[in-house]
Amino acid sequence: MEDEKEVLDRQTVLNEANEEFKNKHYERAEELYTEFINICMTSGQCSSTDLAIAYNNRGQVKYFRVDFYEAMDDYSAAIKVSKHLEVPYYNRGLILYRLGFFKDAEVDFKKALEINADFEDAKLSLRQTILDSEEKIKRGY
Repeated sequence: MEDEKEVLDRQTVLNEANEEFKNKHYERAEELYTEFINICMTSGQCSSTDLAIAYNNRGQVKYFRVDFYEAMDDYSAAIKVSKHLEVPYYNRGLILYRLGFFKDAEVDFKKALEINADFEDAKLSLRQTILDSEEKIKRGY
């Protein structure tokens, strides 16, 4: 059983990571998210929501660096850990869209909207994905 100090240490790492991310200190945020993820994987004691958010936010850092495939790996890990968060589906869908994988992007946007029907950015992205997918078919590629 873990003690209170371990819980506080782990939570401190996550809070610091979130603060660094908020302040756009992405390199440091990525290091801290990785540390938090490693602590969670070793201890097995983290909440699934915290772990999913850490993966998602680390994925955002990678997205900002245009490391799309690494970012998608983190978004997929977030989804695997916690299927009830809409943002990792949306974020992965954005990358899939940018890479031209419209059908896969459509699936992710729909899943995000299944979780949160009021997610306006997902609605807009889904509409645009469908339009671009239809245009791609019309052009024959």
